[in-house]
Amino acid sequence: MLKKILLASVASATLLTGSLSHAAADTPFHNASYDIARELFGEINPLFVEHWKQQSGKEVKIIQSFAGTSRQAQDIIQGKKVDVVTFNQVTDVDILAKRGLLREDWAEQFPNNASPYYSTTAFLVREGNPKNIKSWDDLIRDDVKLVFPNPKTSGNARYSYLGAWLFANEKFNGDEEKVKAFVGKLLKNVENFPTGGRGATVAFAQNGQGDVLLTFESEVINIAKGDEFKSANLEIVVPEVSVLAEFPVAIVDKVADERGTREQAKAFLDFQYSKDIQQLLTRYNYRVHHPEVVEATKAQFAPVRLINPTEVLGSWDEITAKHFDNGGILDQLLATGR
Repeated sequence: MLKKILLASVASATLLTGSLSHAAADTPFHNASYDIARELFGEINPLFVEHWKQQSGKEVKIIQSFAGTSRQAQDIIQGKKVDVVTFNQVTDVDILAKRGLLREDWAEQFPNNASPYYSTTAFLVREGNPKNIKSWDDLIRDDVKLVFPNPKTSGNARYSYLGAWLFANEKFNGDEEKVKAFVGKLLKNVENFPTGGRGATVAFAQNGQGDVLLTFESEVINIAKGDEFKSANLEIVVPEVSVLAEFPVAIVDKVADERGTREQAKAFLDFQYSKDIQQLLTRYNYRVHHPEVVEATKAQFAPVRLINPTEVLGSWDEITAKHFDNGGILDQLLATGR
């Protein structure tokens, strides 16, 4: 049923044409997003179509694509015409800026570092939490098996890796050798290392692999409370300390200016900061910034102290080079620990 509703919603956003103005009719508007955002933008897009019509008197056609954001970024670099990106990794927006496709100060063009919403890494455990999982420390025990995607291929998993690293960095007062040993033990406990988030979810929730699934808090809640894996009776654990995972948005300036879609593109991203859409985002269990929505949804989210990776580990360029590039710390730990 959800699939039918989603398809209908996407169709209403992407196929609506009506009596278009010449500019809007001739120039489709393309949003490229991350793989697990299908249901979310299945709701946002038709709402924006109506909003744009009310504000401008015109109708707008939205083309929507979903994939891992690293894949999306590479496709855009190779010539895919995209007007805006709504990603789950800052680094995948940065690479577009480095290629001259959007302005280098893209993160300053919208509030909150151009991140309308955010999440963190949380844990999904089996019914009754039989391994008594409470914190990152529990994930390195010999009797605990983990499931999460490979950080080499998954942005989601990179945040899981960074969450473990930042926790250990505080625990050991910045002693990098001890931090490496901690994260190495965690990686050694990974029972299944699929390439993407969906594969990790299926392995854990459907196939019964592992004791703990690490993923975005929003996904943890959606999986535990949704219908697809309801019979598994999974439970949510949010550690007291975790990583800040921002979901960045940006106008792909080169494409938007070439195609004359800048006005629609900016309005679409501004729309995500509106109270109505911030409320919608919380229904998908994302944390948001709108003060009234934050106050109204306090009880929805567990208290957690979030650490911004760039405030501890340097810029995203530095983090990527040190940890995730070929031969970086992640590769070293995978080679010795698994």
